[in-house]
Amino acid sequence: MTQFPIPARMTAVEITQYGAPEVLQPTEVPVPRPGPGQILIRIAYAGVNRPDALQRAGLYAPPPEASPLPGLEAAGHVVAVGEGVTRWRPGDVVTALLPGGGYAEYAVTQADHALPVPEGLPLDQAAALCETFFTVWTNVFQRGGLQAGEKLLVHGGSSGIGTIAIQLAHLRGARVFATAGSAQKCEACVALGAEAAFNYREADFVAEMRERGGADLILDMVGGDYIPRNLDALADDGRLVQIAFLQGAEVTLNMTQVMTRRLTVTGSTLRPQSHAAKAQIARALETEVWPQIAAGRIGPVMDSEYPLSEAAAAHARLEGSTHIGKIVLKVS
Repeated sequence: MTQFPIPARMTAVEITQYGAPEVLQPTEVPVPRPGPGQILIRIAYAGVNRPDALQRAGLYAPPPEASPLPGLEAAGHVVAVGEGVTRWRPGDVVTALLPGGGYAEYAVTQADHALPVPEGLPLDQAAALCETFFTVWTNVFQRGGLQAGEKLLVHGGSSGIGTIAIQLAHLRGARVFATAGSAQKCEACVALGAEAAFNYREADFVAEMRERGGADLILDMVGGDYIPRNLDALADDGRLVQIAFLQGAEVTLNMTQVMTRRLTVTGSTLRPQSHAAKAQIARALETEVWPQIAAGRIGPVMDSEYPLSEAAAAHARLEGSTHIGKIVLKVS
């Protein structure tokens, strides 16, 4: 294993118990070491995402082999590589999908879950790429099969996931629509490429989409009573892709229209997928999307930045749902 000098211990933020944002507290823990096929990253910035908040609340357990620390994406410098790693060397600047552990000065991940930082992109923005782009790519384009000219409805259009889904779908020729919770958020969605955005507090997205012939694809993270409404909002042969359940996973459905209108209901979560599946997504993004980021055609919408020690405040901002785009932690 090749490595730079690395301290024995590091500052991190741990979940002291399940609960509200205040349970996130700075601590000192051993620096992890990369195993075969892994790299160790000295983190400059870490992304803050909904799954982190769910883990903090006790609703999203990390895989058995992952760090118990929250944090699923980060950007920084490679400082050590494990056996068998040939692409990366100490000193390389990367953005990476993490199995956990991002709220810390150092984190380990699979070498093939890391990507080069797109040329010209600052590290705070680079830290906001992987969790959202991996999720959007696999669900909208791989599972959902979105094609140019089709109509996509994105719920939570002003979220980190939503802002990337709007941009990427628009860039690839789809007609994009979104829901959001305020006029300001709706305006942000339209500025990113949505043809129209509907304030869910005032408008019925089902009626709006049926007026336009129905959505070919819906990306939903809300769940609950949105699920039957989503089916109503789909065009015949439409697809519903579910990526989260902010309002609950259990609902009563009449599946008749799924059969008669040939609808598809699918979905996925990213964290439990295999190393190989995540590596395949990384390769596709590097080929299809990273050049568009480098060219300035698409990129993360940045909401706010907090120091690592204020991770609790970052979670409060996230769960207050007033943010537009991504929240990051400055680590070093």
